[in-house]
Amino acid sequence: MNIIVAVDKNWGIGKDNKLLVSIPADMKFFREKTTGKVVVMGRKTLESFPNGLPLKRRTNIVLTRDRNYKVKDAIVVHSMEELLEELKKYNSEEVYVIGGDSIYKQMLPYCDTAHLTKIDYAYEADSYFPNLDEMPEWKIEQTSEEQTYFDLEYAFVKYVRQSS
Repeated sequence: MNIIVAVDKNWGIGKDNKLLVSIPADMKFFREKTTGKVVVMGRKTLESFPNGLPLKRRTNIVLTRDRNYKVKDAIVVHSMEELLEELKKYNSEEVYVIGGDSIYKQMLPYCDTAHLTKIDYAYEADSYFPNLDEMPEWKIEQTSEEQTYFDLEYAFVKYVRQSS
């Protein structure tokens, strides 16, 4: 399973249920990686999308404790057990966990690849991604050339969990 996320210098990922910054190349990378695949998210992440609608051309799975929560064109699950059961129907290489922070933390143990856009800037954030650099089981497999968007520098970094 994959995780895909953009993090700042302090591993911040969002503030007030919004991304910290919108970088067109990061959005394009996200689209290329996830189109035609399965995306797993929490309710608040779904609600942060344009019109609160599921992403097109993907299988959207939403985890929420709200048993009455319904959303057109998405599969809604209410527990980690239910989510993991649902995910057995798909090739795990085609599954991308897309947020938010609590979903990332709960799903990280099940993932073996993390696609990060690392932004060389510290934003004011209220949600964070676990710092993979402090976890010995995660190693960087690939780093893109540093890129810039106006005055922001960032790179695409692929982390892979080492099997013990």
